[in-house]
Amino acid sequence: MHWSLFCRVVDNYGDAGFCLRLARELRARGQQVDFYIDDPRPLSFMQAGLPDPIEPRLWPAPDAQPALAGLLLECFGCELPEGVQASLGRQPPKLWVNVEYLSAESYVERSHGLPSPVLSGPARGCVKRFCFPGFSKATGGLLRESDLLARQQAHAPEHLWQQLGPPLPGELQISVFSYPDAPLPDLLEELGAPCRLLSFTELALALPRQTRVQPLPFLNQRQYDRLLWSCDLNLVRGEDSFVRAQWAGRPFLWQPYRQQDGADTIKLEAFLSLSQLPAPALRAWNRWPGAGGLAPVLAQSQAYAQWRDQLLLGPDLVNTLLTWAAAAS
Repeated sequence: MHWSLFCRVVDNYGDAGFCLRLARELRARGQQVDFYIDDPRPLSFMQAGLPDPIEPRLWPAPDAQPALAGLLLECFGCELPEGVQASLGRQPPKLWVNVEYLSAESYVERSHGLPSPVLSGPARGCVKRFCFPGFSKATGGLLRESDLLARQQAHAPEHLWQQLGPPLPGELQISVFSYPDAPLPDLLEELGAPCRLLSFTELALALPRQTRVQPLPFLNQRQYDRLLWSCDLNLVRGEDSFVRAQWAGRPFLWQPYRQQDGADTIKLEAFLSLSQLPAPALRAWNRWPGAGGLAPVLAQSQAYAQWRDQLLLGPDLVNTLLTWAAAAS
């Protein structure tokens, strides 16, 4: 089957990273994918050194009418150019899916799979279908590769540490991919343990003396997964790294994308309610009431592995899309 996937970059790393993983996994399962993106620059490091990289297609000009596949993925509600919409209006696709952002909120289960008729504009008369990634069997599921577990089980952390430098005795390894307002010094001070911060974020902070910072260049997606599998704690943000941290089955803290209307607070509380993972440190990491330290997170590491195993029993996002495509063809 042949797909046209459209991605507009709002967050340079989250949107592009998710869409690249989706395009690569569709292709790994025998699909043909035309990947349209308005800013392909992040893809250069995300798939650097990976076999058979995806060659992105530039975002179409407003009046361009490229030849489209019969299966269309519009990721994160990106607005398609008028020329593309006109093409769809003349020849509706077999399946037009609006892949939405991930959330644990209750509306996801109610909205997943619903049709959305296009009532105006050049594509009037077409019908989109909402696909909501999520954490339960009533959603589209999470994006994961079919060989994820095999790669994870074959992973040896010592090979990564040979590349990045070995940990010091008794030192915790913490990966850091956070927004600038994360209260990292306070949490590390409370932890009171020697740490190495393997950071993609510039840390111009007054950190405890027993903390050393090792800046990292941005890694390709496979290398980033291996880093998450190797660390004692992963600090992640947005959506793509959030999901990858859950597949790692290791302790993590998540910073949702900041939103002025407080939607990030709602998203975090919905996730905490569903997952039952240690809440105080996650709230502290996001500067919200209910502060707690890192020690309970590290002490309850088994809870994160159990949550990962529970997610593995749920739906697979690519399988969801392939099932819909087969039914529409």
